[in-house]
Amino acid sequence: MSTALTFSQRLRAGLGGADFRRVLDLALPAVGEQTLNMAVGLADTFMVGHLGAAAVTAVGLSNQAVMLVTTFFAATATGVTALVARHVGAREPDRANVIAHQGYLLAALFGVLAMAFGLTMNRPTMQALQAPADVIVPGATYLRVVALTFPLAAWLFVGNAALRGAGDTRTPMLIMLVVNVVNVVVAYVAIYGAGPLPALGVTGSAIGAAVARGAGGLLVTLLLLRGHSGLRLRVRQLLPDAAQIRRIANIGLPAGAEQLLMRGAQTTFAATVATLGTQAFAAHQISLQVESLSYMPGFGFAVAATTLVGQGLGARDPARARGDGRLAQRLAIAVMACMGVIFFLFPAQIIGIFINDPQVVQAGIWPLRLVAFSQPALATSMVLGGALRGAGDTRTTLLITGGGLWLVRLPLAWLLAPRLGLIGAWIGMVSDLFVRGALVWLRFRGDRWTRLKV
Repeated sequence: MSTALTFSQRLRAGLGGADFRRVLDLALPAVGEQTLNMAVGLADTFMVGHLGAAAVTAVGLSNQAVMLVTTFFAATATGVTALVARHVGAREPDRANVIAHQGYLLAALFGVLAMAFGLTMNRPTMQALQAPADVIVPGATYLRVVALTFPLAAWLFVGNAALRGAGDTRTPMLIMLVVNVVNVVVAYVAIYGAGPLPALGVTGSAIGAAVARGAGGLLVTLLLLRGHSGLRLRVRQLLPDAAQIRRIANIGLPAGAEQLLMRGAQTTFAATVATLGTQAFAAHQISLQVESLSYMPGFGFAVAATTLVGQGLGARDPARARGDGRLAQRLAIAVMACMGVIFFLFPAQIIGIFINDPQVVQAGIWPLRLVAFSQPALATSMVLGGALRGAGDTRTTLLITGGGLWLVRLPLAWLLAPRLGLIGAWIGMVSDLFVRGALVWLRFRGDRWTRLKV
């Protein structure tokens, strides 16, 4: 026992002692939140996977569109997290609350606009994504159903983002636990039917996702209305404040543009893969869901880096901010490299959990093995990118992300997919991850991000 304790103490000392604990206190619940967030997609893929490749493709393509329209939610959330963290670090709780209120107003606006898009443009969107003929109708129905709760989903994004900026990553994790339970129960019953309730297939999956995210948005809003983690929403204070909206926009607009470029590239990438056929796209979608498992620790340590860098700069301690960012990066690389080993050694077994089509399983083996090698680069890009966003340096991350996706990933995918199939497309994706990881690392080595005014 004493040997184990001594080893633990030495490990913490080697990684930064109290800093190590501070990073983990934020990162581990955020890892749990991301695990639960990804579990929504994994559960849906698992449940519709038993309906066949066309069902997986319908849900996969529809979710590409969902991620595209929720870009504005994520942009607002980025600005809210960075500014709340900065004010918490500077011991200005009243100003942190002002940011939370303005974030909620922006989320409501973007949520309504996204809902209108999903309700009216679902079928043209599936056609634009080059969905196969047997996928257009179920895919359009999925998008139309999930759009109904987009306003509440926007509040889920922003409410959780405000809590993270305040240093509370446990509450968002628990909220996502509720979201998952609701999603699994509702989706299972709606997909397969129960008693007098009919089996709705892909539409049932959409109902589960919509109800679950709506419940999460209501829950975080109720918590903030009661007051939580130093933040409290008051209805009478939900009035526009142009100066604070501009501050959120100064950080959020580049972050939103980054997300838009990312989603647009991912959607274009998905459309490129869709031309390879339903089975190839099903293998692609399942491999992406499996790869998303590695996003869990990456997201968790990125959240820790965003919050701690923002708080460190708010306290006017850039050395602490830099040290926390580097420590979060090292921890993420260690964890994600281990996951890469699992992806490389057991790809068929992992993919086989989601679908029993041998051709789909075979098509997904080497894409998953390829992405195993990119885990350290992905960890660096995610975590140090999160650190830069916490500093408000979202214009740099915009340029790096846009360049990697549109100048590396897509050209290589267009060039190699017709020749090598799905493997060729994934070579383009992995090359992009290495380029972005290197560029983010070089930016973080400098010190211009420590002097930005937000």
